[in-house]
Amino acid sequence: MLIGSIADDFTGASDLANTLAKRGMRTTLFVGVPEGGFLPCEAGVIALKSRSNPVAEAVEQSLAGLAALRGAGAQQIIFKYCSTFDSTKEGNIGPVADALMAELKASSAIVCPAFPTNKRTIYRGHLFVGDKLLNESGMEKHPITPMIDANLARWLSYQSKNRVGLIPLEVVRQGVEAVRAAIAEQEKINARLIVCDATSDEDLFTLGHAVKGMALVTGGSGIALGLPDNFPEVGQGGTAKPLTAPKGPAIALSGSCSVATAGQVARHAAGAPAFQLDVEAVLAGRQSEADVLAWLAGEAGKASLPLVYSTAEPGEVAALQAKHGGTKVAHAIEGFFSHLAQTLVAKGFRRVITAGGETSSAIVTALGITAMGIGPEIDPGVPVVVSEGTPRLALALKSGNFGAPDFFVKALATIDAMPVDVA
Repeated sequence: MLIGSIADDFTGASDLANTLAKRGMRTTLFVGVPEGGFLPCEAGVIALKSRSNPVAEAVEQSLAGLAALRGAGAQQIIFKYCSTFDSTKEGNIGPVADALMAELKASSAIVCPAFPTNKRTIYRGHLFVGDKLLNESGMEKHPITPMIDANLARWLSYQSKNRVGLIPLEVVRQGVEAVRAAIAEQEKINARLIVCDATSDEDLFTLGHAVKGMALVTGGSGIALGLPDNFPEVGQGGTAKPLTAPKGPAIALSGSCSVATAGQVARHAAGAPAFQLDVEAVLAGRQSEADVLAWLAGEAGKASLPLVYSTAEPGEVAALQAKHGGTKVAHAIEGFFSHLAQTLVAKGFRRVITAGGETSSAIVTALGITAMGIGPEIDPGVPVVVSEGTPRLALALKSGNFGAPDFFVKALATIDAMPVDVA
């Protein structure tokens, strides 16, 4: 293994795995720390569900992942978090980065969640979503990790015990050697977590080439664009066989309440079967999985992709959280989707499209998936993944804010275009 990666949620893990695979690395996505060891690969990505966990728990899980990756021979570690830096003042990005640096005895690590293809850019240390500051993009209303400050250095300084530095865009644009010199200067003033500006893929390639040999890199999936170039061994082991997809019915499950997903759900529901969960009824036990299954039975045989969703407007979400508590609402929805996915797979569904990081993580965990191969890209940052083991499942794990307006249709079409498993 050349590059080992720890991702704080499952959609982010598939995003990173997609980037590494597109850059020519034989990549495997692992769900949690694999107990039986790693499948052979050049890049191994461990998907954790640690983004919103208690800080100590997130650190413990991440260190366990690090130990496993180092045991597999990983030469460089990526700590992958969301391109919108989803976190609170307490963490978990800063504490996990601190712990990984300490364990690796790394003198510093860059911090760069930029993903210009999906309009996430960093300038003067401020994170933008499109032309809006992060805290004006809708992320300030996130139900679990509301991002109320776009200044990454300031936000990270709340979380980390280390000094936070900055490499501005004009330095990045001067090239690899300038970035390396800037990192050295930041280390001299004891800045160990170094936020880096990036507004284009070219900037990310520069940063990736500049961190050659550094033990730890942190950021979004974009930071991995240039890393494979640092390893001349990439591709020496031969290319992987084309990934195939299993046959079987498809379902879309959406628990995200992001602006992008809300639009995707509305568009899909306008022309395809869609079942909206009543969260109040779910919490009160008045709506159950049986209601969804009965609805699905009535839709059997139709060509359209059925969608089950709890996606709601921010005001509705806020009211539910105020009434019942955010944790209770989140756990109820994640639990509902997890059990529903288990039931559907038991009934023969083999193609599962999910929206929302927490929802995707909960579903994949409930299905007992341990490793996934990386298939074709649906939209930037979202590939098809196919589970190892039995039954094989084709999945699309979409972060809330990713994807085109017709994402659900595109996802199924991409899976349909893959070679089919030979029975």
